[in-house]
Amino acid sequence: MIKTDILIVGSGCSGLYCALQCPKDKNILLISKSDLESSDSYLAQGGICMLKDDTDYESYFEDTMKAGHYENDKESVGIMIRSSQDVIRDLVSYGAEFEQDPEGQFLFTKEGAHSDKRILFHDDVTGREITSKLLAAVKALPNVTLMEYTTMVDIVEKDNVCYGAVLTLQDGTLDVVDADYVVLACGGIGGLYEHSTNYSHLTGDALAIALRHNVALKNTNYVQIHPTTFYTEKHEDRSFLISESVRGEGAVLLDKNMERFTDELQPRDLLSKAILAQMQKDGTKHVWEDLRPIPRDELFKHFPNIIAHCKEMGYDVTKEPIPVVPAQHYFMGGIQVDHTSRTTMEQLYAVGETSNNGVHGRNRLASNSLLESLVFAKRAAKDIAEKYPVVKRDPTLFENFSLEKYSDKEKLRKEYEQSVILKIELDEILNPTGVDAEKRSEKNV
Repeated sequence: MIKTDILIVGSGCSGLYCALQCPKDKNILLISKSDLESSDSYLAQGGICMLKDDTDYESYFEDTMKAGHYENDKESVGIMIRSSQDVIRDLVSYGAEFEQDPEGQFLFTKEGAHSDKRILFHDDVTGREITSKLLAAVKALPNVTLMEYTTMVDIVEKDNVCYGAVLTLQDGTLDVVDADYVVLACGGIGGLYEHSTNYSHLTGDALAIALRHNVALKNTNYVQIHPTTFYTEKHEDRSFLISESVRGEGAVLLDKNMERFTDELQPRDLLSKAILAQMQKDGTKHVWEDLRPIPRDELFKHFPNIIAHCKEMGYDVTKEPIPVVPAQHYFMGGIQVDHTSRTTMEQLYAVGETSNNGVHGRNRLASNSLLESLVFAKRAAKDIAEKYPVVKRDPTLFENFSLEKYSDKEKLRKEYEQSVILKIELDEILNPTGVDAEKRSEKNV
């Protein structure tokens, strides 16, 4: 048996930032299903939103609400926006660097459905810049233990109180963790889909475990399709994202006749619909995205990795359009949490893409994901610190704890994936989104 004060499941930006904000006198175990860097936080290209000043508050709030079809939790949206400057100060203190002008002031970019430039960025690898600096800071903490290739297969609970978790360790053995608090930062559900920008090991484990223990979920069918990923006939582990920022800086979408057919800066769900409709009309498997309207200097300065990937795939973005297609990208649904990231089970928290605090509503506004994850991860850590004096413990649960029912790992994996898929499909029947989604992987259907 493993004993820790706080167990954090996931090594993306929300899990790492939560660890950094938790009390320094508590022992923290942070686990990752893959290696520590294989989280979707690393893949975020565009940037992270920040409220520039109070004059932008109403506009930012309205942009977020409009993108979410006004199904957002207004208080959550306000918390996120008002907390943004504090989070950015923290990130800078950990060494994160964002584009600045010669006077040292932040430069901002604009993406789809934003009415103003309010997005900080680091080239086209903002997620990697933020998450790598958070990981380095966590590694420097003496109270944090990191374990890679370790999978949570269940939680330990009694009478709706969480006391720990069951893990499959890197060597394949099972073990149980006695923890005062558990924070689920397990990422999204892209591994359930045939085409996704997510890592394939992100299959909604936390959702399945929540279902198993009657922890409330919310809007699991709210799945965002990113309008523009690089189209290729080759099988890839994940789809390569062509950032929203590319269109924000002037790129246009073209049909098979190389004619513009839609507004490139409308919300992602509406743009994905427009692209899929055009593909059906044209009888094609993709549309085209032309980056040549972007000034050459800006193109090479802001999007070096996108340019390099396109070149690797045989396309020179300075001379020709590139093929793009929508793919599953982000999960707005998740484990239901309050404004401090508490789930409906005591001593169990959920943060990041795993959770649903209502910020995003039916559809996420571009570059709100990193910010939302960080804001509510910090709120979880602060709530844990406040609640610690009244923490509940039950050592008897771990006496002669049987791991027998977890021995068939493949059977359990399939059961978990199927339960999440069925929940998504049920929620879609009860509350149809009307958004055309990519087909989930045939092996899971």
